[in-house]
Amino acid sequence: MKYLVDKYSRRIRYIRISVTDRCNLRCRYCMPVGGIQWLPHDSIMRYEEFLRIIQICAKRGVEKIRITGGEPLVRRGILGFLERIKAIDNIKELTLTTNGLLLGGLAKDLRSVGIDRVNISLDTLNKDKFVYITRVDALDKVLSGIENALSEGFAPVKINVVAIKGFNDEEISSFARLTMDIPIDVRFIELMPIGCASKFGSSSVMKSYEIRQLIERSFGEMEPLAPGLGPAQVFRLPGARGKVGFISPLSDNSFCSRCNRIRLTANGYLRPCLLWDHELDILGPIRRGITDQALEELLEQGIMSKPGSHKISYNYSGRTISLMNEIGG
Repeated sequence: MKYLVDKYSRRIRYIRISVTDRCNLRCRYCMPVGGIQWLPHDSIMRYEEFLRIIQICAKRGVEKIRITGGEPLVRRGILGFLERIKAIDNIKELTLTTNGLLLGGLAKDLRSVGIDRVNISLDTLNKDKFVYITRVDALDKVLSGIENALSEGFAPVKINVVAIKGFNDEEISSFARLTMDIPIDVRFIELMPIGCASKFGSSSVMKSYEIRQLIERSFGEMEPLAPGLGPAQVFRLPGARGKVGFISPLSDNSFCSRCNRIRLTANGYLRPCLLWDHELDILGPIRRGITDQALEELLEQGIMSKPGSHKISYNYSGRTISLMNEIGG
């Protein structure tokens, strides 16, 4: 097999695909207070167009597909699409990131079509804070969705927490405690300067080592574990059933050197780096009739443009202009 490899010899094994820019939350670090204008329907990639790209990439060594949005579960026909991805040879992991609002009613179906794991974005366990950060009163629905995912046998269920100083820093131990008795993995993500998140500023960033120190003061030293295909560095609390992970794009100097990912946006752009606004149009050539061979060469071109480093530091220099719902979570 001829693998997809960038010019820094990083093998691409993982694609994050945003199937929609639409979302049923309005998170403050994702969308502006006045709302946004959704992408026109005819500019969104069709499922068949996504599948064509996935099939090419799977033949070139891509093993993991993560489906994101916006909120992917709001898109009509999503279950059938997921089932078709699962049937593609060489795809070893099919995962989905959701805000959890619709998960309660769909957990069983997601399990039946072959989703291996669900990640739920949840930044607070406090109802008032949830309303503040998401602008929607729906914490109970999210927690119910997590319970349903566990009852349907998803293990682990992953919770993604964007750590924000002055907002949820006092809840870090509460999130970590969830991993003790149930098979939940909690991953703490450094606040990145993407779109609306830039307004929080560097003073709101909690560095991963600060979060780790806070957790270990409460629970004791954590055991390091082998990483998976994703970007998290993973640990286990003493005696815990679940795991704690840290995604550290700002504080980990080796973060970019381990990157094995590319992104495909809902409107058909290949984005080689999350924290870099360079994108390559894929949808246009597809709709103009590009051949599979030429499409494969175009994907290679995009991967070769992947930067060695995002070059973003704690002063938020070089921030990303694109909104997170447009890029894909």
